[in-house]
Amino acid sequence: MNEENELSYFKGGLAIGVSLGIISGIASTLWYQKKRTLDADLVLENVKAAFLKEGPIEGSWIEFEKKPLRKFAVHSKTYNGGISRLEDGVMVQYEFTADAFTGTVIDVKRIKN
Repeated sequence: MNEENELSYFKGGLAIGVSLGIISGIASTLWYQKKRTLDADLVLENVKAAFLKEGPIEGSWIEFEKKPLRKFAVHSKTYNGGISRLEDGVMVQYEFTADAFTGTVIDVKRIKN
């Protein structure tokens, strides 16, 4: 009889341990997904693909260091980069800012020559 009680306590503890493990695994995965940023090369490829829809590009660059961005109550991390292309025979350069978490382009500025 005493062995049966010990076995039921063991099974109950095992069930609680497995449940806690599963819950903590799900929570840590969700936290990691929220905090994970995209690779700078992938962000640059997406921006280049958008520019290529309007014509060829001559060059591109991106900073691998993420910079903090705060606009009003929104806080994020961003990548800065640039694209150069020929427009009407003149080299034109653009600088962009892209969200490091989603890759969304936040701002594009044409640099005056």
